[in-house]
Amino acid sequence: MIARLLLILACLGLGPVMAQGFRTPADLVRASLVAEPAAVAGATPFTLAIHMRLKPGWHVYWRNPGDSGLPPEVTWTLPAGFNPGAIQWPAPRRIPIATLMNYGYEGEVTLLVPVTPPPSLDPAEPVRIAGKLTYLVCETECVPGSADLSLTLPVGPSTPDAANAALFARARAEMPVAPLWPMRVSSVGERLRLDFAAGGLKPEQIASATYFPYGETVIDNAAAQTMTVDGQGLHLTLDRGDPKSTPGPLSDPLPGVLVVEEATGASPVRLAFAYGDEPAAAGAVPPPPAPAAAATPAEDPPTLGAAIVLALLGGLILNLMPCVFPVLSIKVLGLVRQAGESPGRVRLHGLAYTAGVLASFLGLAGVLLALKGGGASLGWGFQLQSPPVVAGLAYLLVAVGLSLSGAVSFGGRLAGIGDGLARRSGLPGSFFTGVLATVVATPCTAPFMGAAVGFALTQGAAVALAVFASLGLGLALPFLALTVWPAALRVLPRPGPWMETLKQALAFPVYATAAWLIWVLAQQVDARGLFAALIGVVLVGFAAWAWERGRGAGPFGERIFQGLAGLGVIAVVALALGLAHERAAPGVLAAAEGTEAFSRARLDALRDERRPIFVNLTAAWCITCAVNETTSLNRPAVRAAMRAKGVASLKGDWTNQNPEINRLLEEHGRSGVPLYLLYAGTGAPQVLPQILTEGTVLDALKALPDRPQASLSR
Repeated sequence: MIARLLLILACLGLGPVMAQGFRTPADLVRASLVAEPAAVAGATPFTLAIHMRLKPGWHVYWRNPGDSGLPPEVTWTLPAGFNPGAIQWPAPRRIPIATLMNYGYEGEVTLLVPVTPPPSLDPAEPVRIAGKLTYLVCETECVPGSADLSLTLPVGPSTPDAANAALFARARAEMPVAPLWPMRVSSVGERLRLDFAAGGLKPEQIASATYFPYGETVIDNAAAQTMTVDGQGLHLTLDRGDPKSTPGPLSDPLPGVLVVEEATGASPVRLAFAYGDEPAAAGAVPPPPAPAAAATPAEDPPTLGAAIVLALLGGLILNLMPCVFPVLSIKVLGLVRQAGESPGRVRLHGLAYTAGVLASFLGLAGVLLALKGGGASLGWGFQLQSPPVVAGLAYLLVAVGLSLSGAVSFGGRLAGIGDGLARRSGLPGSFFTGVLATVVATPCTAPFMGAAVGFALTQGAAVALAVFASLGLGLALPFLALTVWPAALRVLPRPGPWMETLKQALAFPVYATAAWLIWVLAQQVDARGLFAALIGVVLVGFAAWAWERGRGAGPFGERIFQGLAGLGVIAVVALALGLAHERAAPGVLAAAEGTEAFSRARLDALRDERRPIFVNLTAAWCITCAVNETTSLNRPAVRAAMRAKGVASLKGDWTNQNPEINRLLEEHGRSGVPLYLLYAGTGAPQVLPQILTEGTVLDALKALPDRPQASLSR
């Protein structure tokens, strides 16, 4: 996944994009909104068309964009009583970009949207329809864009507009239809086999066949799809996607679209069949689904000033999180050691620490903005979805713990905690502590952070950097205040022998943090990868031993042992990088009884049934998530209340990249987990706080309407 993200970043033309402030050049996409009827009649469904013309060589995306990208979305502004349906997507094409495979459209595309008006309309009041279209358009670089669409229709008999008839006819010809052949899905090793019972089909009749699944991680999109035709029908063999993102068995039939090109001369006929979704019959409009959460957001986004204040408060609270506290304690211990220095020197340590925190937060924000501009869908803590990053952080903390324990001294280079800290190495040590504090803070989401970071990642670069800088300032503020305020320094105890004992005691929470990271790694890689990661811990210990053993061994002996330490470090780096290719076993996070794995298809199906739903988006590396589950979600009273209300529970695991979870987070203005959504059965969901209590959850459940007993058995 990290290699893929780096490739996206390398392909971006970020300079021109930044210079335009993320505005799309006018010649890349020309979008228009067209209505099929010339007038609107009450209670008579009609269809809108979003027509997009693209600059040659550029493309937009299908509902499943493939390896990268984002599909077009529309936020409607309609008169009261008008209900828009879901977008109807034409059959896509495979669009290769370097080693990636995207699914989308080139040239032009027409997206159809059914609309149902209310039963009665005022003939004297024209119907004004408006929509905000957002999209990502890509060549070798990607540019986010938007268009304000609008039209006004009179009220009257709903007869087709002859001027638009050809456009709608072409659009419906591109839509998938009901399948001609039943499909059966089976596994052949690590590949998938799709069998279509097309009896009597001859090989020379079919030029090509491609399957486009709705799930974004079900198959290896870039791998070739092998087609065979025999007496039993048409067969496709596909490479299965990453089991980290799609654990467990696949559904049969596999929801998606089969595109077949008939061999009929110079211009093959292209046929598309929809499996798993109800296709639109020609000329008909399906009834609108339940309102989408994105159309009616549950929370108003904060203003810039509010986001900065929320980020500052969230950064302050991060200091109390278990992932940050050990590192901050080490730095405070270092401050006690430096208490004899001049106040000006101590203030420099505080400023150096603050600079390390701010530089790290701004660097993280820059990477996130760049990758999002390239079509990647990422959020807070995204780097911990990479096994090499998790392993590298665990190894670093093991080395810090060994230094605290006195097993090895690195001369003050690690977070400024070594013995004999020289003045020149002290300030870089403070800076590095700020960097380390930021890195270990990413698994934690403090209160107020979610809305602030989510807001930042939907804004321009300047706003996003300002919010991330406020978050970093909040994290750095307590230590900075200790160094700047002389009265606080006088409260600190005097240096003495007790410091060595405390320093060694602080090694154990650092070791515990490293052990937790290894546990996170166990959720991301298989048993072989976990064994390799544990060997890496042994090698860290070997490198530390060899480094320390070289002290006092004479010039020749010192070089030998330093060389062995260097080889140990190289081996550790190689093992960490090799984890990028390991695969996790299916079933990453164990679900509690009565909880299903989250998927967008399952969420939509439950919403269609008007059932109350609780969605828990979490990750193995999210400490806040683990605390909430232990103290609130898994409590017997909460489980009993969910059963009594007939609540369906869905658990989404973001330990590894999952585009469907990314989308749901973005719909609710969040950039990371945890996210807790409670659907009452109709309408937009309630977003619960990021820090839960048992009482908070029970109060939210009590507000749900009582379910009939018959419904509870469904």
